[in-house]
Amino acid sequence: MKTLTKAEEQVMMVLWKLGGGLLMEIVEAMPEPQPHKNTVATILKILAEKEFVRVENLGRIHRYHPAVSKEAYSKTTLTGVAKSYFEGSFSNVVSFLVDEKKLSIQDLELLLKQLKKK
Repeated sequence: MKTLTKAEEQVMMVLWKLGGGLLMEIVEAMPEPQPHKNTVATILKILAEKEFVRVENLGRIHRYHPAVSKEAYSKTTLTGVAKSYFEGSFSNVVSFLVDEKKLSIQDLELLLKQLKKK
């Protein structure tokens, strides 16, 4: 799966939240300061070329739909971070998060419970 720029990710976050939409619906759902509609249109075109977005033609207007799920993108991105920065080890990722105080003991206990369930 191809990687996305920050701007492309921002548009995808809106699309995943909306489930799809027209250009102006997407622009209006963007966080402040909202980018210009031409900027969003260009990003949507790039996302379609990267096959992250499916375009439905409705005459002269287009409805945009996510072609890749947020879960699939998240999985690929997280795996890429683990490979690039943590020798592919998710335990190294967790250790890093603990060292940086991003995971508490309660968080780790919850993770352990989830692992035991599965």
